[in-house]
Amino acid sequence: METLHYLSLGFGVALQPENLMFALMGCFIGTLIGALPGLGPANGVAILIPLAFTLGLKPETALIMLTAVYAGAMYGGRISSILLNIPGDEPAMMTCLDGYPMARQGKAAEALAISAIASFMGSLIATIGLILLAPLLARFALTFGPAEYFALFVLAFATLGGITGKNPMKTLMAAAIGLIIATVGIDLSTGTQRYTFGVLELYEGVDFIIAIVGLFAVSELLFFIEEKAGAGREMIKVNPLKLKWREIASIFPTTVRGGVLGFIAGVLPGAGASLGSFISYTLEKKILGKKGYFGEGDPRGVAAPEAGNNGASSGALVPMLTLGVPGSGTTAVLLAMLVSLNITPGPLMFTQNADLVWGVIAALLVGNFMLLLLNIPLVGVFVKILSVPPMYLLPIVTMVAVVGIYSISHSTFDLYFMIAFGVGGYILRKLEIPLVPVILGLLLGPEMEKNLRHAMQISDGDWSILWSSGLSIGLWAVAIIGLLLPVVVGPILRRRMQAAKAKVG
Repeated sequence: METLHYLSLGFGVALQPENLMFALMGCFIGTLIGALPGLGPANGVAILIPLAFTLGLKPETALIMLTAVYAGAMYGGRISSILLNIPGDEPAMMTCLDGYPMARQGKAAEALAISAIASFMGSLIATIGLILLAPLLARFALTFGPAEYFALFVLAFATLGGITGKNPMKTLMAAAIGLIIATVGIDLSTGTQRYTFGVLELYEGVDFIIAIVGLFAVSELLFFIEEKAGAGREMIKVNPLKLKWREIASIFPTTVRGGVLGFIAGVLPGAGASLGSFISYTLEKKILGKKGYFGEGDPRGVAAPEAGNNGASSGALVPMLTLGVPGSGTTAVLLAMLVSLNITPGPLMFTQNADLVWGVIAALLVGNFMLLLLNIPLVGVFVKILSVPPMYLLPIVTMVAVVGIYSISHSTFDLYFMIAFGVGGYILRKLEIPLVPVILGLLLGPEMEKNLRHAMQISDGDWSILWSSGLSIGLWAVAIIGLLLPVVVGPILRRRMQAAKAKVG
């Protein structure tokens, strides 16, 4: 009953005309960003964060717009997968396996419509799961003390690579880089300077937004200039839509299973949408067996991964909102947005910022319907925009980010700093070191240090306080498992995903 009350409060926020307008704008821009190969939801959200500050949006409006961009990008990733056989981002890779063969058979419109419906169902199921699970997890998190929170942060870093991560050591190295950057500035406990080198602008530490835009947007531009300029592939023509209700009904059980599996994968820290799409496709293939013709244009082979990756995107919001620990790369960027707005994610958000939390949850439900209505009738518009060479589009979106950063602080130092992060991000990507752990280390580092110090003060320097309760022991145990799992299970899943990727190519 209490949940329904808060949900009605959330709809009161989400249905305000201003919030509806920015949610619609976020859905459209997000779908476009998702359709462009290589950008992905994390880059899209990172690029638009400065715009939110420039427009002076209210916290709930800004977060509604950015979560709509996130959801829209997950929808949009299917367009280039189906029409070009190029995944818009990694989670959309599995959609290529049956989406592109359907398009080659003259069923491009049907494949796009099925993927939109499956995305809607997966996201809807996960949002309902978010409504039911998030308040329970938030109440449970109120029992956490500083030792438990420190163990939780260790768990976040231990599971960061996920069981599909390429190299767990490089993931931990990236997290260590982020933690080192997080120590820059004035130590609030002692008042001493740390790694400021006498530069006044570094006294307050490194701005999350500058780091995110540099690492994601600027590095993406540099990476594109080197790797992707001039690349192009012939796009399959979209035929008139001839989807029958019988065909929609046939994919319904697939979308339900995919949505549930995706939600579970999203809630698990570090697993994310890639795992959600992979296990949804794999399970569906096993369930149907010889009844299906996966890899040859089976509609259920399009529906399963799309329901899975969109379910995971909503599921990843659960740990971010309730524990302050992002469940995916994009939610790490959203976490930075909250911190920049002086809002502390975690269980207290559900009481101190109830209108914001429930407004975002209600906006997810509204946004799902917006995306469904946008993606089926306007798919031709997105296809035409997709035909514009990325060499023209990417510099424009990067320029939007640069102007946005300057408009926030009017500081040329911030622009140089952003470019420095961009060059650093480019180097890390060339070394195949992931960027999301860097951001997570930068975000969680200060809170991790604060909780460690608090625990040490309570215990008078006794380190055993960090594993003195059953809850903290459980968190440490899961962290150890999460650290070892990629080493044991990861290679098996990576081989299977590489085999799937080879089929896409």
